[in-house]
Amino acid sequence: MSDTDSSRARLVGINHVALEVGDVEDALDFYGEIFEFEVRGRTDSAAFLDMGDQFLALSEVDDPGGADQHRHFGLVVDDADAVERRLDALDVETLTGRGLDFLDPWGNRIQVVDYEEIQFTKAGHVLRGMGLSDLEKSDDAIAELAEKGMAPEED
Repeated sequence: MSDTDSSRARLVGINHVALEVGDVEDALDFYGEIFEFEVRGRTDSAAFLDMGDQFLALSEVDDPGGADQHRHFGLVVDDADAVERRLDALDVETLTGRGLDFLDPWGNRIQVVDYEEIQFTKAGHVLRGMGLSDLEKSDDAIAELAEKGMAPEED
């Protein structure tokens, strides 16, 4: 749909992709042979490969080809509350967890995150071109960016 509808959130970008792997150490070794990266974070069963303000999440599961437990992609929107309202209006069930996750009719898991709350950042000229120049970052998101030397310049 291309018409403007204020009840729907605008897509801004892709925050991350989450893949399921059989062994996190093996996955780190494999991807490390191909790409240079920093590990953003780590748990016993997951690793997060830093790509600046985006990341690749590797989640260890018993059957990586079976039922998708962690495999998903994270979409960045200008208004996550609007997405939640639309999902509710369409009777689309949200999944339990820490974010706004749901399955599309084909079983693809989608996680929705609000632009202002995360590191992912579009350049000002790109936001202007998308008609989203009014988007801002929360103090927490700016602090995360500042830790990496990527804080936005003051206007």
